[in-house]
Formats: sequence, C-alpha cells, structure tokens
Amino acid sequence: MQGFNMGRYYPPSTSTSDPPTFNKTHPLGARARKLRSEGILTVRFEMPFAIWCSHCPKPTIIGQGVRFNAEKKKVGNYYSTPLWSFRMKHVVCGGVIEIRTDPKAGEYIVTEGAKRRDYGDERVEEGVVDEEERMRRREDAMAGLEGRKGEEMEKKEAGKRIDELRVEKERFWADPGEANRLARRGFRKERRERNSEREKAARIQERLGIGVDLLPENDEDRARAGMIDFGTMGGDGSIRAVNKPLFDIHPPKIAEGHPHATQMTKSASTQRHKKRRLEEALRSNTRAALDPWGPSRTGGFDNDSTTPATISKLRRRPDQPSDDARSDLATTAPIKSAKLALVAYDSD
Repeated sequence: MQGFNMGRYYPPSTSTSDPPTFNKTHPLGARARKLRSEGILTVRFEMPFAIWCSHCPKPTIIGQGVRFNAEKKKVGNYYSTPLWSFRMKHVVCGGVIEIRTDPKAGEYIVTEGAKRRDYGDERVEEGVVDEEERMRRREDAMAGLEGRKGEEMEKKEAGKRIDELRVEKERFWADPGEANRLARRGFRKERRERNSEREKAARIQERLGIGVDLLPENDEDRARAGMIDFGTMGGDGSIRAVNKPLFDIHPPKIAEGHPHATQMTKSASTQRHKKRRLEEALRSNTRAALDPWGPSRTGGFDNDSTTPATISKLRRRPDQPSDDARSDLATTAPIKSAKLALVAYDSD
C-alpha cells in the first residue's frame, strides 16, 4: 500500500530517457524560482556592518545585524573561490543595495546603493602585526630582526608563566583528598556563617514584627550604628542634672611644674581617677529624705516623687514662733481626739 505524500520507487531496470515528472516543484519552493533560469537564489542576509543608504532623501543609516531577503548570485571567481553578490531592497525608500564578497581581503564590499559607515582608524590588537608593519619589516632587515627578537622574548615569558601555572596546578592536585578536605572545610565554615546570619535575622524579624527579608550587615551599617548614641529613659537624667551642684566641689588641680606637685605612677593615677568617679556617682545618686509636705531646702526632688519641690520662703512676723518652737509646742500640747457628732435622720 502506498503511503500518503510518499514518492514512488523506480528500479534501475526501468531507466528511460525521460523520467516521469509527477513532482515539478523545487524543494526550496518559491525561493528557487529564478535558480534554473538566472541562477538566483533568495536567501536571508544579515548586514555585516552599518551602512548609509544612498537612495533615501535624508541620511538614513542601516544598523549592523538588520536582515533582508536578498538575491544571491555568483558573479565570478577569485582563483577557485566563488564571488557572491547579494542584492536587497531597502524597505524605507525602495532602493536596491548590492554587497559582494571579497575573498582576498576576507570581508564584504558595498558596490551599489549604499556607503559603508566610517568608524575611524581601527585599533590594532596587541600581538597582531598589521600590513604596514609587515611591509616595513620586509624592507628593513634590522627592523625585522628586532621584531622577531621581541616576539621571541614575549613567547619565552608566556612560556614561563604557563609552566608556573602548570606546576602550581600539579602541586595543588597532587593529593585529591587533601584538596577535597580543604574545599569542604571552607564550604562548612561558610555554611555555618550563613546559618548564623539567618537565625539572627529571624530573631530580629520576630522581635520587631518585620515581614521582609533582612540583608546582611556591612561596614557602612556598622559605622552608622556606631555613631548613634541613645539617651537614658525615664527621669534619671533630669534628676541628675538638678541635683548636680552649681559649682565644682573638687579642689583645683596642681600643675606638674608646681613645687607642691607630687609624682604619681600611672596605676595610682588610674586608681585615683576611679575613686573620684565613684564619689561623684554616689554623691549624685544619693538623695536626702525630705518632708513631702514641706519645702525642699536643697532645691532637689522629693523622696517618692520625680517632680521638683517648690522652695517657699515666707517672712515671719516677730511675734510668730519659729519652726523649732513650733515643733516643741506640738510635742508638749495634749492631743485632743475629735468627737463624732450624732446625726439624726427624719427617716428614723
């Protein structure tokens, strides 16, 4: 049974001068409609470099890599290498552009309808001798000798470097087990650090209620955090500021050149400084027990309150007893208990 869309087999015994023409189409389809008559095949051509279109009324550039449907045709030979011509049509203006191959120079040449974009002098790669340098070496024997010597020196230095890299590689991989152990140890250390950073970030997220991922800290974050100074909470700072004496109670320091100055060792000076700081802390943190209902004589704070006590100074009349006499009278005077009054209610 003959399959669908399958050709037929003709054995060699049935060789005829005119084979059957049951399939008159070319395998390439419409792209090869001019191949038999004109030798033209339609191909997809990509622009190898940028060109300026000569048909457009305004200067228009066609960038490198733009693709066209071009007509490929053989126009000659360079020795045994064929020369190919690619003709395409610019969609913007409809002008025809032709580009040919140049096997001698190893590049493409624009022959019609456009001009190649000028990029300036092309930079010669390091280690590549251009045509001008090659001609100069041919004419000048000394220049050629110097060039060969320079190339030999560069080749020798490169060979030394390659040998060093090979020796280093062989030394490192001489013991594969040791190399594997070093690599695993480094990976293990990095994994522990990553796990530690991940746990730290998770604790911070849980404490602050943050739903975004935290990035690891860097040197800039550490520097910014070190410049922040948090103040004390509560009223301790204000209490310390109010209770601080107005004038410094420390004796003036004696200069080193003074005849009464005593030489002290570094440890003794440090001990003395610590003692002085402790005395200042005790003096500033110690509060006297004051009468909460009476005026504060020191201008400080009350014992159980954080509000400053008011200082009230009243002029006492001559016939008014003093505070001491008033306290004596209070201790000697008999205490009379208040009698409870009976209240009569109409409802009773």
